[in-house]
Amino acid sequence: MIDPDKKEFLTRLFHAAVERADPHRALRQALPEKPVGRTVVIGAGKGAAQLAAAFEDLWDGQLSGTVVTRYGYAAPCKSIRVLEANHPVPDAAGLEASQALFGAVSDLTEDDLVVALICGGGSALLPAPPEGLTLADEQELNQVLLASGAPIGVMNAIRKHASSIKGGRLAAAAWPARVVSLVVSDVPGDDPCQVASGPTVPDAVGMAEVRAMIAAYKIALPEKIREHFRQSKNLPPLPEDPVFARNEVHVIASAGLSLEAAADLAREYGVGVAILSDAIEGEARDVGLVHAAIAREVVARDRPFQKPVVILSGGETTVTLRAKGKGGRNTEFLLALASAIDGVDNIVALAADTDGIDGSEDNAGAFAGPGTAGEMRACGVDPLVSLAGNDAWSAFNAIDELFVTGPTGTNVNDFRVMLVGDLPG
Repeated sequence: MIDPDKKEFLTRLFHAAVERADPHRALRQALPEKPVGRTVVIGAGKGAAQLAAAFEDLWDGQLSGTVVTRYGYAAPCKSIRVLEANHPVPDAAGLEASQALFGAVSDLTEDDLVVALICGGGSALLPAPPEGLTLADEQELNQVLLASGAPIGVMNAIRKHASSIKGGRLAAAAWPARVVSLVVSDVPGDDPCQVASGPTVPDAVGMAEVRAMIAAYKIALPEKIREHFRQSKNLPPLPEDPVFARNEVHVIASAGLSLEAAADLAREYGVGVAILSDAIEGEARDVGLVHAAIAREVVARDRPFQKPVVILSGGETTVTLRAKGKGGRNTEFLLALASAIDGVDNIVALAADTDGIDGSEDNAGAFAGPGTAGEMRACGVDPLVSLAGNDAWSAFNAIDELFVTGPTGTNVNDFRVMLVGDLPG
């Protein structure tokens, strides 16, 4: 059993990270100047409804608009319409939402302002297949990409070239109005054109690079998508296109800022802090093994950090599906870590998605400690077998170590924290 005080400590660090990305706090310093004409708000992502509600509270003036979020993630708004759609596989409601966003930015003038509230999850929530493709084709593409193990940047580059809304196309449709994109980043490196596949932020990645990515990651695209790419139809606009000349893009919250908030709280407890990176990618199980090796080195030799120390990291790992178990990248990361620290005292860890949902179930992530793997075995669960079957959720559920928060209203990617050593006092 993991020390309850240490679990509470890790939980507080998670909430500090999430609070740093709170919509009101993030938006307050980024409000654009009022336009002469209308103000129209559009948005997409798991935290889009909370961003819209916060924007309404902060904006002094009339506005209208539409945002789309994941089922169950809606928040009440007064003037902004909130739609819900499926995530991570697009559905018909998402298709209707894409059309509604295009409708919201139609017939605007150069005196009007479009405020785009963009956060993670928007790629799946905004299906808009180009001519020759259908929603079913986009659904199949999304499922293939999710199972491929490719980094998020690769997946988004491919999505943009099989869409009529991503890759800056929504902002182009708003021209001649000015578009100000306020982005909550959930991608490694915080490139705003990657968040939600950049519906309002153009990208310079071309078709030749996309084809190279597909080949490099051996992604078996559906035949209709391959044919679409061979014909190079419906290419996204480039950043230098004049329709984007007056637009602005601001990253208002990110994994890096949230990790710093957690680090500040840890220091208040008198614990040393090391932030490995806010942009870690790769297979979740491999990243888990690396984190475990670092923690073991600290326990054994007080290097590269002296204990007690909090070791933080963010980014977005991937899971190559090998079976049909339950779980997500954070629980898979932790299951690999738990196996690698089996019996090693003074290491506890929490890994969770800051949006409150990790993968296919309702948990944000899970906890792991020195006895986690042994507890699983005592319950008849072999952690290595569960890892091989992509069934991390079931393994942690068996020992009641899932971390459940519910929707947080924001999304700045994965939050990983290890406490190595004892808490002072």
